[in-house]
Amino acid sequence: MYKFKPILKSMLWGGEKLIPYKGIDSEKKSVGESWEISGVKENESIVAEGPDAGMSLPELIARDKAALLGKSNYERFGKEFPLLIKFIDARQDLSIQVHPNDKLAWERHQSKGKTEMWYVVDADPGSRLRSGFAKQVTPDEYEQSIADNTITDLLQEYDIHAGDVFFLPAGRIHSIGAGAFIAEIQQTSNITYRIYDFNRCDDNGNPRELHTEMSKAAIDYTVLPDYRTYYDAQPDTQTQLVSCRYFTTSLLKLTKPYGMELAELDSFVILICTKGNGTVTGSDGNSVSIRQGESILVPATETGLEIVPECEMEILSSWILE
Repeated sequence: MYKFKPILKSMLWGGEKLIPYKGIDSEKKSVGESWEISGVKENESIVAEGPDAGMSLPELIARDKAALLGKSNYERFGKEFPLLIKFIDARQDLSIQVHPNDKLAWERHQSKGKTEMWYVVDADPGSRLRSGFAKQVTPDEYEQSIADNTITDLLQEYDIHAGDVFFLPAGRIHSIGAGAFIAEIQQTSNITYRIYDFNRCDDNGNPRELHTEMSKAAIDYTVLPDYRTYYDAQPDTQTQLVSCRYFTTSLLKLTKPYGMELAELDSFVILICTKGNGTVTGSDGNSVSIRQGESILVPATETGLEIVPECEMEILSSWILE
């Protein structure tokens, strides 16, 4: 099992919650994102502790191959780690954006697309986010709404609270609002088309670049009645939140020790602790501590885990099933 050094990213819109939430020392300010587990080029995670401390995630994959990823995942993804795990702290509204699907991302960028999900860890009173269109629009109407600063009128907005979940398949227009603190699970891709940025400027006083024409073809204009994911979490059992070909994510709210069976999974598992602390023991008997704001990568060779909370504990678990 592996814990990694967080990759902290200062952002124009970033806040000051991430560092104390994770309980780490850093002089960084306006930290908008903490990349917890990443195989993105030039942003590769580094093992934080244990005998493999200092190794990068790509180096682990090169050494352990299917033993780390799982046989089917290694055949599908090769040396690329398929998921990117983040915490996001929005002091200001993020830009309205969209991500291309696999086909379009490969044609344009020789990259994977980006399907993702949000789990709201915390939210200031009145915090909101946007997901999907509120009414049917044409691509030309969409483009005009950007030109005349009315794009927000076309989008569905939600008041958010801790525990809210949103699934964002590639092509869904979205934005995170001020005061939102989110755990994000996504495909390994850094392709984002910025649609609208509230006329903000960068640190040099220049308007931030928009990708209006590129986003026009990437957007899924389908309108749904509701974009929120609903679930009923029971204590001390796994509650599935999202399942798609890119990841399956469940929620564990633990008040007592919990055994997780993994023998039939054929996939790595990522554990993201959003609340509390405890200990995770693998089938080989090795134990790793985990606390709020930490994530663990569990190799596919583990056949089971014993998670022992020291207090009320909340864990997101993610893996990949074709």
